[in-house]
Amino acid sequence: MRMASWHHSRFADADDDATMPDNFVPDDTEPPKRRRGIYLLPNLFTTGGLFAGFYAIIAAMGGRFAAASAAIFVAMLMDALDGRIARLTHTESEFGKEYDSLADVVSFGIAPALVMYQWSLHGLNVYGWMWAKVGWLAAFVYAVAGALRLARFNVRVHVVDKRYFQGLPIPSGAGLVAGGVWLGRNLGLTGEQVLIPALVVTVGAGLLMVSSIPYYSFKGLNLHGRVPFTYVLAIPLIFILIALSPPKTLFAAFLIYGLSGPVLWLWRLRRRRRYVKHMEEPGH
Repeated sequence: MRMASWHHSRFADADDDATMPDNFVPDDTEPPKRRRGIYLLPNLFTTGGLFAGFYAIIAAMGGRFAAASAAIFVAMLMDALDGRIARLTHTESEFGKEYDSLADVVSFGIAPALVMYQWSLHGLNVYGWMWAKVGWLAAFVYAVAGALRLARFNVRVHVVDKRYFQGLPIPSGAGLVAGGVWLGRNLGLTGEQVLIPALVVTVGAGLLMVSSIPYYSFKGLNLHGRVPFTYVLAIPLIFILIALSPPKTLFAAFLIYGLSGPVLWLWRLRRRRRYVKHMEEPGH
């Protein structure tokens, strides 16, 4: 019985081999399994920025508005580093991009809106329930504008001119709002004393973020090439100004950048109209 079974299996194998093509090579190797995971280094900086934004909310709830504003600027530093580190170490990933956007919504959208509301905008409730709604709605306008700004940036990142941002970048909007709070605390002002300026800055920053006004992105700067010696002197001068008075210097810088978009846009619009009018004149 064992001999018959051996002969049967041998002939069965022979029949199977007869149907195989001559060039058949058995593949006993399994397809390699893709290793799932995330890059640690750049996401550590993203997490650090998210932590700073979350801390800003907690600090504002405790009335520590200067610390809350400073934490938002720390989040900006983390946000500036995570992408650059990912590119330098070749650890860019879709996960990192999505995680960075979600962290930015918290650190530069929700946190500045809540810090400004806790410091100043909630004081509008002394003028009645209608003005109380205006206060938290202004904070919401800024928060939702920041989220929309990030969503638009993510879907149009490959089709826009790299030299310009479309609308005010959300970190710059956060710099305006948080810088305004920090400056007010530094000058000894209370939120109730600057209700109108706080309202204007919050809503204005939100509207600029969702606008189509172009802002220079500074991505065209060549940091690897030669630069004039005066540029080298400007770098320590900037650090000196920040060290002398961080609230004043940072708020002034973000205010100038925030106003640069509308000013340049109006200047270009005026030049374009003058050029069209000139071309429509007789003899042209």
